[in-house]
Amino acid sequence: MKRRVIFFSAFVFILSALFGCNKINPVQPKSNESTVSSPVVKGTVIAKVNNSPITLEDLDKEVEAYNGLVPEDKPETKISTRDKKIDYLKNEMVRRTLLYQEALNRGLDRKEEIIQALEKTKQDLLVMELIRKEAENVEVSSKEIEDYYNTYKDQLKEPEERQLREIVVGSEQDAKDILIQLLQGADFATLAKERSKATSAKDGGDLGFVKKGQKSAQFDAVAFSDSLDVGKISSIFKGPDGYYIVKLEAKRGGKLKSLTEMWDDIKRGLTFLKQQKKIEDLLGKLSRDAKLEFYEGEIK
Repeated sequence: MKRRVIFFSAFVFILSALFGCNKINPVQPKSNESTVSSPVVKGTVIAKVNNSPITLEDLDKEVEAYNGLVPEDKPETKISTRDKKIDYLKNEMVRRTLLYQEALNRGLDRKEEIIQALEKTKQDLLVMELIRKEAENVEVSSKEIEDYYNTYKDQLKEPEERQLREIVVGSEQDAKDILIQLLQGADFATLAKERSKATSAKDGGDLGFVKKGQKSAQFDAVAFSDSLDVGKISSIFKGPDGYYIVKLEAKRGGKLKSLTEMWDDIKRGLTFLKQQKKIEDLLGKLSRDAKLEFYEGEIK
């Protein structure tokens, strides 16, 4: 019973994954003794519901879609055995087909809102298929990949991170006094605990590894300056919360990966851009050739 509930709760998502509306088998008349011939079916028939066939191929597709929705931390809920597949067939696919057939027998497919919803779904699916067709067969040359890498080398670098300590005080004179002590050999972490008003004071001013952009522009200009070496202390500078002194403890990142390392990522990115341009070009042509009318006054 528990499995039945789990299966049924995934039903809507599986239909979406399979573009469901056109996957449900045609309805047959209510009578189980119908003389209507069965539709031509491609695949191995594993069940019939009032003469409406269900194929092994349909079952396998739904099981694959269902398993794709199972969280990684719950592998035991996957349909992984023959018995579970049969259970899914009987408790999901057969039950769904029965409900679908009954809905058609009651004429629910002729309701205006249902017709509109089906037409909207058809429209969405056809648009998706057209976009897929337009996006396929897009090629990216080796030269394009190499040119992109050479043009955008700086932007392709891993972001540099710096391990920093800070001391923040309210006045420039206090900052000068502290800087003198530091230059005379005082311990930065100790002075940060004793004098800094920043929340980092309790950790000896330690900010951990920081990326450019996480702090203020004034902070970045000093802390990420090429002139500030590991183990060195900055000069005093004014920031949002007072007067700052920072110490650079360590650096990491900031390296440029090789073209070989970045080849696949660049190719995927360029392929996507080309696909987008191809679709935009198609839309531009269709728009130019179409008769478009807008009645903006009707929009409230």
